[in-house]
Amino acid sequence: MPLHRFESDTPPGNTFASTLRHRRGMVNMSLAKLADRVGCAKSYLSSIENGHKGPPADALIDRLEQALSFVPGELFECARWDQTPSPIREDLAHLRKRDESARTLAQLLARSADRGGSLDELYASGALRTLIDQINPEERAQAASSAPPPAPPPARPSMLPMEVPLINKVTAGYPADFTDMGYPARAADEYIRTPDLADPDAFAARVVGDSMEPDYRQGDIVVFSPAREIIDGMDCFVRLEPDHESTFKRIYFQQDESGNQLIRIQPINNRYPPMTVPREQVAGLYAGVSVTRSIG
Repeated sequence: MPLHRFESDTPPGNTFASTLRHRRGMVNMSLAKLADRVGCAKSYLSSIENGHKGPPADALIDRLEQALSFVPGELFECARWDQTPSPIREDLAHLRKRDESARTLAQLLARSADRGGSLDELYASGALRTLIDQINPEERAQAASSAPPPAPPPARPSMLPMEVPLINKVTAGYPADFTDMGYPARAADEYIRTPDLADPDAFAARVVGDSMEPDYRQGDIVVFSPAREIIDGMDCFVRLEPDHESTFKRIYFQQDESGNQLIRIQPINNRYPPMTVPREQVAGLYAGVSVTRSIG
């Protein structure tokens, strides 16, 4: 029996985590059941809902929308809002407040006209002036001062290089114990600059071992983006359950004879054999998006 499809009740500007958590509560679905429906680890969904991870790849967002009967595109809108820079969010909030004040002013004028009131009476009550100030606070500030209006702020650059935390090392051999050295998200002792990347959850790690040669060498620094959609044949940071071991490999999606989802973790160096694990054993897949290598 299909789930009832709810109309969107998500106010503009809600975060991805709060929207996902609210809707899952509305349909009374457990994390474990939702993870099973969309084909990912329960711990990964929990980290998203708690704000420890940003929005996932587009393919998973689409499956979450279907599993929880969202209005199509609603979760994608929340994901875009999470990735919107703070200055732009502030501008949008200001415009939204002005729009609400304008609607309230129109309603106030209509009610006054119905009662045969005048603008003078509205102005004397203070309500008219308050709403006008909310719609255009710059005009009131300028009228209260003889100083010329402030110069417009300098244009923001379209893109500055992001500083991505270098969290630790990732083995290019077989899965090994992983540690982020106890740092909170987006914090580290060392950072690298990465132009043309807009993922606030991106991180970098140094390659250890030779199983990804010749494409990657020991000491290379690879940047990984949790926001990038994962497709077959991508080189990924792979995090495995239950001990959060990690490795750096090329991954392929497969199915066994019973239709169960599998992931083949494939070295590039043919001296190393591949490893195939059930999909639910993979706690996280993060796409490699760039590599930095020292000369010499």
